[in-house]
Amino acid sequence: MAKRRGVSYKKRVADINRIYDQHAKEGVPNREIWRRYIYPVYGICERTFYNLISASVEPENDIPDDMLSLFNFDEEEDNG
Repeated sequence: MAKRRGVSYKKRVADINRIYDQHAKEGVPNREIWRRYIYPVYGICERTFYNLISASVEPENDIPDDMLSLFNFDEEEDNG
């Protein structure tokens, strides 16, 4: 039986894979990607990093389009 994954997990998988794809195309080794770009932001170990990269190919980890609107962090909120 597969584990149920929440939307925040799926978003984290998508974000980490986006960062990974961006830097892997530049030729940066996996360990450097984890050390420079993933660990400081997400605080996950290297093994978890590799598990999340492999988790992205599983279809149940796709984020439905209607759920993406819940996580719109690109717009800055006015805290004034």
